[in-house]
Amino acid sequence: MADKKVAVKKSEKQKKASFYKIEGESAKKMRKSCPKCGAGVFLAEHKDRYSCGKCGYTEWKKGGN
Repeated sequence: MADKKVAVKKSEKQKKASFYKIEGESAKKMRKSCPKCGAGVFLAEHKDRYSCGKCGYTEWKKGGN
């Protein structure tokens, strides 16, 4: 019997342009960069931490309560 193919919904990736804010003639970063990987690799923002998808670096957010 043949295996059934299941349709997988592809998630939409964020565009790099959404990580910058244009102010006048300069571009300002909206997210933190990874200190290990360098410029161009941004940290993903989670509820309790920032993490790099490339190297696995993690910064924990401070508890504000």
